[in-house]
Amino acid sequence: MDIRIKRVYEPPAPDDGFRVLVDRLWPRGLRKDAAALDAWRKDVAPSDALRRWFGHDPARWEEFRRRYEAELEANPEGVRWLLERARARRLTLCYGARDPEHNQAVVLRDYLLRKAATDL
Repeated sequence: MDIRIKRVYEPPAPDDGFRVLVDRLWPRGLRKDAAALDAWRKDVAPSDALRRWFGHDPARWEEFRRRYEAELEANPEGVRWLLERARARRLTLCYGARDPEHNQAVVLRDYLLRKAATDL
């Protein structure tokens, strides 16, 4: 299973596969046609409350991961939808955050890979 992450502001590439925006809010200043997305799944993004609490503070990273994974556990339909696409072809999870190491796409990718390995 090939799941990648990419900042949505980076130019789309032919090898991105199926591109999904996993942010609850549309990225500022980005035209929808420039994003070249196949889907926008707000339902798999962190809740508004969790997103605000985290505020991209690296000191809150581990707790953010724990809370976000709990939200994903409560959303089996959204997770299943992403796994179906990832099983069919490369899946690129697009995000808008500036920090490439501390964002929801990192957590979501890791969660999906673990889920796929245990659901075999």
